[in-house]
Amino acid sequence: MAAMDGQNPLLDEITCGSLLHKLQEIWDEVGESDEERDKMLLQIAEECLDVYKRKVEMAAKSRARLLQSLSDAKLELSSLLLALGENSFTGRPDKTSGTIKEQLAAIAPILEQLWQQKEERVKDFSDVQLQIEQICGEITGDSNPDQTGSGSFSIDDSDLSLKKLDEYQSQLQELQREKSERLHKVLEYVSTVHDLCAVLGMDFFSIVTEVHPSLNDAVGVHSKSISNGTLAKLANTVSALKEDKKQRLHKLQELASQLIDLWNLMDTPTEERRLFDHVTCNISASVDEVTVPGALALDLIEQAEVEVERLDQLKASKMKEIAFKKQDELEEIYARAHVEINPEAARGNILSLIDSGNIEPSELLTDMDKQIAAAKEEALSRKEILDKVEKWMSACEEESWLEDYNRDENRYNASRGAHINLKRAEKARILVSKIPALVDTLVAKTRTWEEVHNMSFTYDGVPLLAMLDEYAMLRHERQEEKRRMRDQKKYYEQQTTDQESVFGSRPSPARPLGNKKVVGPRPNGTPNRRLSLNAHQNGSRSTAKDRKRDNTRPVAPLNYVSMSKEDAASHVSGTEPVPTSP
Repeated sequence: MAAMDGQNPLLDEITCGSLLHKLQEIWDEVGESDEERDKMLLQIAEECLDVYKRKVEMAAKSRARLLQSLSDAKLELSSLLLALGENSFTGRPDKTSGTIKEQLAAIAPILEQLWQQKEERVKDFSDVQLQIEQICGEITGDSNPDQTGSGSFSIDDSDLSLKKLDEYQSQLQELQREKSERLHKVLEYVSTVHDLCAVLGMDFFSIVTEVHPSLNDAVGVHSKSISNGTLAKLANTVSALKEDKKQRLHKLQELASQLIDLWNLMDTPTEERRLFDHVTCNISASVDEVTVPGALALDLIEQAEVEVERLDQLKASKMKEIAFKKQDELEEIYARAHVEINPEAARGNILSLIDSGNIEPSELLTDMDKQIAAAKEEALSRKEILDKVEKWMSACEEESWLEDYNRDENRYNASRGAHINLKRAEKARILVSKIPALVDTLVAKTRTWEEVHNMSFTYDGVPLLAMLDEYAMLRHERQEEKRRMRDQKKYYEQQTTDQESVFGSRPSPARPLGNKKVVGPRPNGTPNRRLSLNAHQNGSRSTAKDRKRDNTRPVAPLNYVSMSKEDAASHVSGTEPVPTSP
């Protein structure tokens, strides 16, 4: 256009009026008629109108396109704001301000900003959803936790709001928390498996690798499998190892108990026992208390089994010695319980069984163990009565001592030890006063025991009730004897008084000469004497048995002297009255 203007300088002055004037000049020169001129001018006007129409149509179309672009931009703006959740976007332009191009110019940077924000938001959603998908895959075990890249998820462009992103992030945090808990649980299981394998002497790496290869120590902590299947396998492995540990401990404790029993039977020296301290140290331990590495290894259990088998074979060669030890224990239990048995027959039976070979050594020892258990049970049932029998015998001994003490005419002299005997006499009188009640209680308990056990309660082969009945009878006879002596003494004193009133006072020929201590009878029926009277009912006892019984039965006082009732009566009749108190 500038070039054309440069070629024709007059062109800048050409206008519609100048052209019309130029046309009229040409028409004048040519001599056109007025009709032709009007016709030509009308044609020129119509052509100008067509040009204007075309320009107006073109302008209208351009405006429509701009309006459509503005509408589309506004719609896109609304969609982006709605998708991003930015309903109160601060840079949003006024819908009615400015021309169409101004409005388009104003909305364009906002759209560009929102598109950039949308791309960033899509990336955030993609990252969060990818992490969610990876953790879900780790939990379900459907994917490799090391796998990276886009997942199979799809992002919803219609909702990219921060609220939706927060929901995904909350879900991701929850999954991360669950992943952390699962990882902690996996590490706990792995640590438990390691400890159990150490105690059981098993290969830890082969066991955990069999559960999942990622559980090996060579793999990083965050790369370990946390899937449901891995946790289930680990739980089953731990449960199986714990059960194996429980069974092995039970087996080892049985072997340790057998070892101790065999050692005790054969008096195994301490040095030899110490070789198996690692076995016996857990004899009373619980499953959780056994934590020493290798404490329940199979080779250790096999070693203990071999030792038990060796001791069993050794026990068979020492069967007689062991059996007699158990028999000694059985006899000792019965001796303490004052039960009469025949030890010679029992020992002869043991020898015949061992020599005949008709019974296994273990069966013989088991049977003797049962006898010992039964003897202990019987001794326990007799203990309460035996305790009262001991009290009764002790009280009888004190009663005998008290009678000897009362017959001593010098008991009030200021001799050495007189005050000690006086105190003992006071205690003895209190104890003797309790004998009748003690005997009644003993009779009642003995009868109850006999009703329960349907057998007679014997004390060293003598029925206890018979002993108590005889004691009661002798005690009654003693009381009658004392009463008779008192009556006889009163009669003698009365005769002496009468003679003195008639003939005067004279010395009594029956008075003893001097202050010699008089030892009178003790017809109080003490249990020791009762047992000696009934010894013929049960046959003679062995020397060893008598020695054991003598150590457990109470003995008579040192000043005990047995006298006949006739000697006692004749002697007491000539003595002074026996006071009832010191």
